[in-house]
This record gives sequence, C-alpha cells and structure tokens, in this order.
Amino acid sequence: MAEGDEDLPRDAKIVKSLLKSMGVEDYEPRVIHQFLELWYRYVVDILTDSQVYSEHAGKAAIDCDDVKLAIQSKVNLSFSQPPPREVLLELARNRNKIPLPRLIAGPGIPLPPEQDTLLSPNYQLAIPKKQPSPAVEETEEDEEGVDPNPSQEQKTDMPQHTPQRVSFPITKRPK
Repeated sequence: MAEGDEDLPRDAKIVKSLLKSMGVEDYEPRVIHQFLELWYRYVVDILTDSQVYSEHAGKAAIDCDDVKLAIQSKVNLSFSQPPPREVLLELARNRNKIPLPRLIAGPGIPLPPEQDTLLSPNYQLAIPKKQPSPAVEETEEDEEGVDPNPSQEQKTDMPQHTPQRVSFPITKRPK
C-alpha cells in the first residue's frame, strides 16, 4: 500500500482498499473516517437489535439467526420494495374508471375572472376642478397702483386649480 498506510488502523486500511477496488482514486482523507463512523454505527445498531432479539427468544447469547433477523429488519426499514405489478395495474384501473372533470374554459391557459386580473385596463385621471372666475372690472386706480412685486397675501387670493381624481369602473368590452 502507500507510504502512509503503516500508521492506519486495520479497519481504515480495509475502507481504503474497498475504495481502491471500486475505482475511487482521488478522495479527501476524512472520507475514510466518515465511512468508518458509518460502519461502526451500523454494526452497533445491528448487534444491539440482535441482543434484543436473543433476549426476547430467551437465549443466553446472540447467535447467527439473531444477527440475520436484525439485518433483515434493518433492510426492510431502510429499503422498501415497490408494490407488485398486478397491484399497480388494479389501482390504475380503478383510478381510470373515474372520468376527468369537463373543462369550463376554452383551450389555452385558464385565467381568473377579468375583475381579478391585473391585465384589464383601469384608469384614474386627474381632472382639474374648474372654478368660475369673477368678473374683473378695471379702473384707472387699479392700473396706477399696481405693485410690481405683489405680496404673498395677494397671491393667495388668485384662484388655484386643484386636481380632482376620477376613476371609471371596469366594463367588459365586446370582442
């Protein structure tokens, strides 16, 4: 083996040779430790279950049948077999007896009603409020006393245009 294999435990050398026999050449050193941990945990679980089975059978020690039973129960819990083909065919026949529901909409992608979509037009327009302008009488005094820089008070007397929001309900358009 390689030059660093002399200080490895026997189990680590076995894991390393298993990896090599499977064609795995490049791996991190911690992979061996992870496999060893998995291996030890699996063996402890199997032997613990074997001991429970032998105690249940009233035996003083664990024998080969207890270990086989523990392995079989572990395999049954870890891996499940698919149901037989006949069972699957019978389930498919029963399910296919029920007809599919009829399509309400036409072909294409079904969309929610128009009032619930964001695709329909919805306009909100800002319309300025029209205020009647008072009749302006011009006199000579007004023309002579015009201040080139009117004060703030005078500016507020002028009518201001405030926009008013108007919205229209969404109606269906004929196609």
